[in-house]
Order: sequence, then C-alpha cells, then structure tokens
Amino acid sequence: MGMSLAYKILSKNLINGELKAGNEIEVKVNQTLTQDSTGTMVYLQLEAMGIKDIKTDLSVAYIDHNTLQAGFENADDHTFIKTAAAKYGIIFSKPGNGICHQLHLERFGKPGNILLGSDSHTPTGGGMGMIAIGAGGLDVAVAMAKGSYFLTVPKVLNVELKGKLKPWVSAKDVILKVLQELTVKGGVGYIVEYTGEGVKSLSLTDRATITNMGAELGATTSIFPSDEITYDFLKRQKRANDYTELAADIDANYDKKIVINLDELKPMAAFPHSPDAVKEITEENKIKVDQVAIGSCTNSSYTDLMKVAAILKGKRINPDVDLVISPGSSNILKMMADNGALGELISAGARILEAACGPCIGMGQAPKSNAISLRTFNRNFKGRCGTKNADVYLVSPEVAAVSALEGYLTNPMNYGEAPKIELPKEFQVYENYFIYPPKNREGLEVIMGPNIKPFPLNNALENSITKNVILKTGDNITTDDIMPSNAKLLPFRSNIPKLSESCFATIVDDFKARSEKYNGGFVIGGDNYGQGSSREHAALVPLYLKVKAVIAKSFARIHKANLINSGILPLVFENKEDYNNIDEFDELVLNNCIDSVKAGIFTIVNKTKNKEFKAILEVSDREKAILLEGGYLNYAKK
Repeated sequence: MGMSLAYKILSKNLINGELKAGNEIEVKVNQTLTQDSTGTMVYLQLEAMGIKDIKTDLSVAYIDHNTLQAGFENADDHTFIKTAAAKYGIIFSKPGNGICHQLHLERFGKPGNILLGSDSHTPTGGGMGMIAIGAGGLDVAVAMAKGSYFLTVPKVLNVELKGKLKPWVSAKDVILKVLQELTVKGGVGYIVEYTGEGVKSLSLTDRATITNMGAELGATTSIFPSDEITYDFLKRQKRANDYTELAADIDANYDKKIVINLDELKPMAAFPHSPDAVKEITEENKIKVDQVAIGSCTNSSYTDLMKVAAILKGKRINPDVDLVISPGSSNILKMMADNGALGELISAGARILEAACGPCIGMGQAPKSNAISLRTFNRNFKGRCGTKNADVYLVSPEVAAVSALEGYLTNPMNYGEAPKIELPKEFQVYENYFIYPPKNREGLEVIMGPNIKPFPLNNALENSITKNVILKTGDNITTDDIMPSNAKLLPFRSNIPKLSESCFATIVDDFKARSEKYNGGFVIGGDNYGQGSSREHAALVPLYLKVKAVIAKSFARIHKANLINSGILPLVFENKEDYNNIDEFDELVLNNCIDSVKAGIFTIVNKTKNKEFKAILEVSDREKAILLEGGYLNYAKK
C-alpha cells in the first residue's frame, strides 16, 4: 500500500522513532509561530533555558490577540516579546499587521514543512500542504531551542471530497459538515487528510478555512495536497520559489475514511454552544440577529471579505444589527482600501476593526445581554464572546453578510446571484509591520514590565499524594472553562497569580478558595477534558493552585500534553463508571506514585467512600520521565 501525504512529510522530517501509529517519534521542526496571548510564556521559558540561538529555519512572533491597550499590560508584553525576538533571531510582527495564521499563509508557509505553533489553530497551514500542529508554549520553546518536537504518531483519517460546491455554499459549510459527522471528539488521535476531485475546486484560502477548523475535531492537524492551486496562491504572493508539489500516493493507506459530496451541501450553522451542533439553515424558524462579526483566522481572507463587500454593495445593514469586520492582514485591508471595497463595507454601515483576532478571542465586541450573534469564527463556547447569556452561531461569510442585511439568520441560496471574486494578478506585499532581527545580536537585553511574573515550576513527583477532589466537571470541558479568555483577563496572560483568581470561573466562582482551603487537590473530569485552545495557562494556573492530578474519562490532545509539561498527572479512568462513584471533596489517596508512573497504572483509594478504583496513565516513556521530574522544563534542564 502507498503512503499518505501526512506520513510522507513526517517521514521526510523523522529524526528518531518508527513511523507507526501509536509510537512516539521525534521530528525536525522547520518553522514555529507564537502569538502574544501565549508568547509571553514561550519566551520566558526560552529565557529559562539559557540558549543563544534558535535551531529552526524560521520562527515568527505575532502580535494579534491582545491588541487593545486599555492599560500598560499588553504594551509591556509586546515590548517583552519584541526584545526577546530580537535577542534570539525571531521575526516580530507588530500589532495591526494581522492574524498569525493568515499572515503565515501569505508570507512564510511552505509545502512539506513542519510548523509548530503555540496556538491551536496552527493547522491552518495544512491548507498549504504543511504538517502544522498546535502545541503548548513549552513544546514550542523547546522546538525553537532544539529544532525538534516529540509527538505520538496519529492515525490518518481520509476525507474524500466529491463534486463541487453550489453557489452560496462555501468552505465553511464543508468543515461544518465534517464536524456534524465526526463531532468535536471525532478527530482525536488522527491527522485529517483531504483528497478527491473536489479538492481541485477549492482555493488555497478555502482549504485553510477547512484545516483551521479541523482543530475543533480534536485532530492533531489537517492537510490538503500541494498542487497547482497552491502554486497559484504562492505566485500571486510573489513566493513561487516556495512551491513544492505534494500529494498522497494513489493507493495510500488510511485508517478511516468518510466521503463528503460537495454538490449536496447547503449553507449551515453551528448552533450554541458547540462547533459540532451543526444544522442546515432553514426559513422555518426565523432567528432574529443582534450582532454579526466577520473575520478571525477562519474567515478573514481577501476572497472572504471581497464576497462580503460585493453582497453589501449599495445596501444598508439592518437597523437592528451591529456588523463588525476584522480583516486577516494589513495587506488585505490596504488592498480593499485601494480597490474601493472598504468603502462599500463602510457605506453599508459596517464597523471596521484593525487586522487582528479581536472578538474571536474575546478582545472586545461582546454582544448585548441575551443577544444572538452570528460569527464567522471557529468556536462558540458559552461565554467566549464576553457575554455569558449570549447565543453564538458559527456561519460562513456569505451567510453572515446576507443575515446582517435581513436581520435574521438567512439561507442565502435564494438571495440572487452569488458573488464571484477575481483574484488580483499579484497580492500587495508590504513588510513595514515586520521587524526582522538584527544581524548582530550580541548583548541585546530582554525588557520585562511589572505585569510579567515568573511562571510556576513543579517539584519532582512525590511517592504518596493524599488530597481532596476540589472540582468535578462534566464532558467537553474547554480550556475556556479552565482558564477563561476575555478582554479583562487577556492582559494578564503573563501574570499567573492574577489569572488564578478566575480559574474554572465558568463552572464555579470559588475554585481558588477551594485550592487554598485544601492546599491543592484533584480535579475529576468527563470525556474530552481540555478541548479547545492550546493555551498552557489552563495547566499552569492549576499547577500554581497545586492541582496534583486530573482524573478524567478522556483528554484532548494539547491539554493533556500541557498537563504533562507542567508535571500534573493526566489519569484516565480504567472503568468510566468509577467516575460516578466520586463526589466533590472526597479524599483520594495515590500511593506508590513513582512505581505507578513507570507501570502506567494507578490504584487510587477513595477514603471518603472506602472504595478503590484504577486509573491509566497513557503516556510515552519520555513523558513518564517528565512527570517524575515534575515537568518538562525540569526534565530539559536535567
């Protein structure tokens, strides 16, 4: 049998290990990216390692999350990242330049490369034929320091695309359909690889939209072949030399397969409060809309926004709707200013935000109380928009624009002729928002403001741990639940003590008080614990609050890795029914922890209930060593 494209790229970059599903391997990392929300921790960790030069071909530090400067905190963090980038030889992207994933597609992504990013939507690069993986900040810091990354080899899930999309149906509808079929847990342990004749009908940015939201499947990453569509995009971006043709073998072997008929798809929406709560948009029950937000790393490309401008041209936004638009990059914004499309958006009544993540990450534009907000984003977790009682629907730019005009969630297929956008012969390329590192970096200092606090470090694993259960959660707990992300908290991403005041705030309002009362403890979780973003703060803050272990039915990939990196035991119930026999504040005893880590199985005593149960530690030998040392940084130093 032939080889999948994913395995071809992993094989090309393999350093150690056997490329077989379930094995741990070490691969070369060609590129890394960070953003400011996670980047402060990455560069603090890089500082702690005491390195002089990075070992990647290229690393970029983007400022796109915390761009509102209501106080000194964000500006101080940006200066810290800027000076760290100069010191280590990293390209720095200034605030206002755009969203890291859109910018990386435009300027730096290369087919066949391995990209590691401290953002869960790094798989956007898979639309260009890259193995692009989101990871915790410490993994990215080590990748920059060593030039390599360890991962458990995923299986490969093939999505064969047939046919061609009908007018008004878009790439967003494709990934919503995949989410409807597979759910937010369906991609765990897989790389999702797209093939079939339908691939040829999708533009590069269409593909990037699909791989971007592959993160919501729980997949390690998603990937498309690199073909003439890829070459055309790179040529228009004046980067034709970066092109390499890449595809799976005709007889490639896959572990699982689904088929999506593009010509059967209709406009869809993910209903509150999960990206997989997907339904077709019908006219039966009109849902009145209060806010529409267009942008994010999922749908802020030149084509996406030009379609919106064409739909809005000569029209007026419904008086009851607030429409906000955030372009993906400064070059896109300038091109739209030059060609008149920006004027069409403004004359229709849209608010134009700077080229940044903005409302997608919760940085402004929170809707009113009990609002219905349509967003072209990738996540609609409860409260992520900044308003706990708002309902957020995920839709395509076409649905968003038409709905903004109509005032209710609208299927655009009966709205007339769908807009067709011609790409410019060449995209405008301006580099004035990028700061390249100086050739002579000797003696450069890193500047840290008063908001930057040391990141917590764990101690070596104790052999016996007796603690109380200080929280029990349900299924699909997100990193937004563990460490909420909003405009009030984002400026404190470099201040773990301050963030600890809001840990698990979407679930309980006294988690910090509980941890202080019991001097730390255990968290009990359901299935898919820790889904969502790559933010390692969802592990660092529990570490600071002395959480010793999370015992769950199953874990999301990145969060599990972040727990291991922090030295927190990620244990899985051997029998899921044992979850039902544990209550909050039960006292649990973990004995013989060191031998249990080595064996990969714990016998846990519930002293309160006078019962025993078993929990599995599903990690590699290297990760066992990390846990014994009390975290990755301790292990790396030793």
